[in-house]
Amino acid sequence: MTVLDQYRAVAAAIAEAESEAGRPAGSVALVAVSKTYDGEAIRPVLDAGQRVFGENRVQEAMGKWPALREAYPGVELHLIGPLQSNKSAEAVATFDVIETVDREKIAAALSAEMMKQGRRLAVYVQVNTGEEPQKAGIPPREAVAFVTRCRSVHGLDVVGLMCIPPADENPGPHFALLAKLAKESGLPKLSMGMSGDYETAIAFGATSVRVGSAIFGARPPQG
Repeated sequence: MTVLDQYRAVAAAIAEAESEAGRPAGSVALVAVSKTYDGEAIRPVLDAGQRVFGENRVQEAMGKWPALREAYPGVELHLIGPLQSNKSAEAVATFDVIETVDREKIAAALSAEMMKQGRRLAVYVQVNTGEEPQKAGIPPREAVAFVTRCRSVHGLDVVGLMCIPPADENPGPHFALLAKLAKESGLPKLSMGMSGDYETAIAFGATSVRVGSAIFGARPPQG
């Protein structure tokens, strides 16, 4: 299958999962995860009309997306990888949505940069639902209070929560926990579900799913 075939298959699977969950058609946004893929690999998906993309690394996005944005107006770029505070300026300049706010230092740095650059980006708070020590994200028990601080102390436009469940566990309970925390926080959006579990995520209320390898194929080796 070509990248275009795989993209269409994912779009069809999302539509079917929406229908099975009794949700309106088009209620789940596809974030096409283009990390590690070059512009030529991404163009067929852009040509098909996809405009929302996710990148893990600020530097990679800065090198790849300016030319693509010029050729394809209307792109919305999400940062879905961990953010270091010393990359806040570049992140605010390059991305439209930051999905990985998970600690006070990042919230403060982003707030300062948005003020400086005159850009108000939507952000998600990343929750470490499995409380895995090696993974980014705020612990679930601290999430609601952290969302409140992001809004009241730092003035951030928090629109939703994001999670990456443990790879070796059933993702359903993690998606259910994220949905519960979002409801307690009064947040409308849930970024959850990747190539292996996005249909499950839709059943649990995902408003966006982050799909990369199911569209673009196996990732190129990282040098």
